[in-house]
This record gives sequence, C-alpha cells and structure tokens, in this order.
Amino acid sequence: MRGPQCVIVPVALPYVAHPLASRPVVTPQRRMSKPHKPATIAAHAAGALDPQSGGVVPALQPSTTYLRDENYALIRPDNIYSRDNSDNLRQAEKVLQALENADDTLLFPSGMAAIAAVFRTLPNGAVAIVQSGIYWGTTQWVRDFCTRRQITLHEVDADALQTACQTHRADLVFVETPSNPWLKTVDIQRIADVSDAILIVDATAATPILMRPLAHGADIVMHSATKGINGHSDVLAGVLSTRDKQTEIWQAITLDRKTAGAILGPFEAWLLTRAMRTLPLRVERMSQNAQTLAEYLVAHPRIDDVLYPGLPQNSGHKTAQKQMHGGFGSLLSVLVKGGRADALRVIGKLELFLRATSLGSVESLVEHRHTIEPHTGIPETLLRVSVGIEDIDDLIADWAQALETEMH
Repeated sequence: MRGPQCVIVPVALPYVAHPLASRPVVTPQRRMSKPHKPATIAAHAAGALDPQSGGVVPALQPSTTYLRDENYALIRPDNIYSRDNSDNLRQAEKVLQALENADDTLLFPSGMAAIAAVFRTLPNGAVAIVQSGIYWGTTQWVRDFCTRRQITLHEVDADALQTACQTHRADLVFVETPSNPWLKTVDIQRIADVSDAILIVDATAATPILMRPLAHGADIVMHSATKGINGHSDVLAGVLSTRDKQTEIWQAITLDRKTAGAILGPFEAWLLTRAMRTLPLRVERMSQNAQTLAEYLVAHPRIDDVLYPGLPQNSGHKTAQKQMHGGFGSLLSVLVKGGRADALRVIGKLELFLRATSLGSVESLVEHRHTIEPHTGIPETLLRVSVGIEDIDDLIADWAQALETEMH
C-alpha cells in the first residue's frame, strides 16, 4: 500500500538584494601598505574574492543582463549589460593592470581584436610605421586595413625603426619585442624618444612578468593573452594596457570596444584570472628551460643557429638585458643544418615537443613555420619552439634523440 504523496508547490519569493551587493569588496590589495611585487599580485589575483560566499576565489557570473528595483534603479549601478559590464572581466583586467603598472586595461576576445581596436582609431590618410618580420597575422591584417583606409604604411625592419621614426612623421608606431619568429629585440625607450607618434608594443613573448613596456616609454602595451598570460592552451584572449587613460586614442578604443562588442566572455575571463595566479612561476620556469635548451642547441653540431635574446651572441642581447628582467621568455627559433627534409625529419622525431601552432603554454610546442607561411620568406630549416615547464633534462634528451637522425 502506497503512503501519502508529497506535493511540492512552487512559491514565488520576492527578490532581496544581497546586503553586500552594493558595498565595495575589502581585499588584501586595498589594505596593503606598499605596492606588491608581481608574484604576490598574481597569487592573490589582485585581491579578487567572492564577497557573497566568502570564497577566496572569485565566483563565475555568466549573466548577460542585470536586475533593476521597483523604481527601475539598477541593483548594481556598474552592471547594466554584459557587453561592457562583467565582474569577471573587471577582475582579470585588474590583475593585468597591476602587473603592467598601467593606468587602465581592457580585455578583448583575441589578440588580433586588441590590435584591430588600436588601428581602427586611425583616420583615413594617417601614417603608420609597423615593424616587419613580426607575427604574420598582424602583418596580413594591417596591410589589408591600411589599404582599405588609405593609410600610408611603412614596414620597417627592427634595426631600421629608429631611422624610420625620424624620417616619417607617423601617427602610430607598432613594434613587437621579442618578435615572432625572428626573436628580434627593439629598444622601446629609444623609439619613444625619437618619435611623437603613439607607440604600441606587442610584448606577447615577454609577458608582463619579464617586461613592462609602459615603463620604457610605450603608450600602449598589447598581449595575445592566449599565449603566456593564460598559458594553458584553453583560452582565446587579447589585452591592451595604457600609460594614460585620458588620452584621445584610449578613449576611442574604450568606446569602440563597448559599442562594437569586442568583449571577452565571463568564463574566459574567469579562466584567465585563475591561470594568472601561477603566471610568475610558469614564466620563470619556462624562461630557465628555454635558456638552457638554447645554450644546448646552439652548440650542437647539427644546428646552424639558435635565435634567442638570452644568448650573448644574439644581436639584441644587450637591449633585452636592459628592458627584460627575470629571463628572456619561452620562445626561440632553431635553424637545423641541411634542408627542408632534415628539418621535417627532426620535428617528426620529437616526442615531448608537440607539433602544434602557439606559444607560451605549459606544454612544449614546435612547428615548421615554412609549412604554414611559405610566402613570408621564412627559411625551410627554421623550427619555432615554445618551451614549457617540463623537466629540462627530459626536454634536452628529446632533442638529442631527434638530432641523431641521419642528415642527407
């Protein structure tokens, strides 16, 4: 015989705003007596907590819209619609702003979205100087954009940038240091000193842990946060940070991001904040591994050359020493002796270095750039290497066995 059934009747409860909803969150960052160093900023995620639960990590809030009260006043005045309002986005931006020592920081859904936001501020007929031999995606998009907008574009090698800035009256100068995949180093302060243009620095390969371009005279620093800043190959993001948020260009970028909707989603922002807690540790380990591997490979009889700013023989070594601190990054390029077949044979034998396109992640990656970009003049023997956090003895042993391949 069945017993009495329990019937659950749904009851509509009135909305009650959480008592902490309108209060500022008191965090360790706000109580500090002096500025903290990057490792502390990152580990504490610049003070990001969850005030409602008391959690020591921020909550994920995926809502796209936000409540108003009976008088149609916002429950949270800073939250209207997620296209430009997101606690998770602000938390990630706060960490990056502190790491860069910037006046303001904006996150974007990709590195290219961040670059595009900068260039879209240029009026028709403007003049731009862009370093050549940088990430091909940047070069390709900038060329097309400048053609469509009748913008005069000067592509200049890293070694000739200073002269170009003195010769051409530009509105914007865009450099990448260390560059990808040539690992060339640009003296940021020197370019800032000789040019009145807005100076944008792509510092993706360095991360804010190794280099702060704003301190060397850059107006805006850009990163593909997909790479080292996130470091786990699971988030696509870009970021811009500025030395002065009151400038006309920054105001234009801020408005464009809001109205054009180039916004990073809350889940990606939450993952990025989580990843940045270990950013200094990851960058330290990857830089140490890359330095050791570069020194091993440059002395190997089956390697023609290694492009890495941490090597004393590298042409940009002294400049890198001046503006990078704590290491020279995880990215290096290796020129294998022989021809295309020899380079492919080596890359095919590597076991720990995964054959994939990206850089700055915890796992080591390697790619044959000529296969991907044959039209850029990249040598057929160049292998671009992103060194991860694995044990360096294992990484060196992997290259040792790969280089045992018979050369033809």
